[in-house]
Amino acid sequence: MSQPPSIRPSILHLPLGPWRTVLDCLCERFPAISRETWLERMENGKVTDGQGNRLGPGHPYQVALRVHYYREVKGEKAIPFVETVLHADEHLVVADKPHFLPVMPAGEYVEETLQARLTRRLGNPHLVPLHRIDRHTAGLVLFSANPASRNAYHELFRDRRIHKRYEAIAPALPDLRFPLLRETRIAKGEPFFRMQEVPGEPNSRTRLEVLERNGEFWRYDLYPITGKQHQLRVHLAALGAPICNDGFYPELTDKGGADDYRRPLKLLARSLAFDDPLSGLPRAFESALRLDW
Repeated sequence: MSQPPSIRPSILHLPLGPWRTVLDCLCERFPAISRETWLERMENGKVTDGQGNRLGPGHPYQVALRVHYYREVKGEKAIPFVETVLHADEHLVVADKPHFLPVMPAGEYVEETLQARLTRRLGNPHLVPLHRIDRHTAGLVLFSANPASRNAYHELFRDRRIHKRYEAIAPALPDLRFPLLRETRIAKGEPFFRMQEVPGEPNSRTRLEVLERNGEFWRYDLYPITGKQHQLRVHLAALGAPICNDGFYPELTDKGGADDYRRPLKLLARSLAFDDPLSGLPRAFESALRLDW
């Protein structure tokens, strides 16, 4: 079987229906994907059952059959920046992600993602990110390397027992007193991928400190207490200091064109610290990347 080892499959349990073959079901279930594309995936071993056996065009339909299929993007653009593995053991992998590289497959990115690259590099198909950072953000990402211990590490994030520090470069805020605690309610905005502050009980909290002053721009330390999507970007923009090169906030200037690699978002997931749930020992990791002025 020639399935790609670097990405995890999507899974579908076939629903009740009148289809004659698995192919017929897939075509109707996913109308945006052509029959020719499904045939090509089957030919390349990218559609299998739960045991890894290839499913061909004539494979009979069966209710509740577990179907694994692998996404692919034709002509996927290479991202010319390389991640660094800072730590790897039986249970945990810590990577330093460059700007512009997605953490997981989504949209136009499948192979050019941190998860796919690390899976190829370490030869471990069980790698799963324990959290995510934006494609435009650089810095630390933790991966579970072992399904048996995965939940123990997930609980660190669910129970907020992991200390996260970010760094950002943004306009100076001389009229505010630091340290500062930003507590607001964040909800979906427009378009759907943007977030916004709205009235109501706070569901997002960030502590901000000034790390370095450099004229009209300052380097900030950011400590997210909660983990809402785009939280740090929204909070700084709302304070009047949008992060440098942010194409989403406060106004949407990123129209989805080609990335400008000369203008990365000045946001870095700098450090992570926690007590290891397996050994009980304190662990801390620091990004080797740096935000330039």
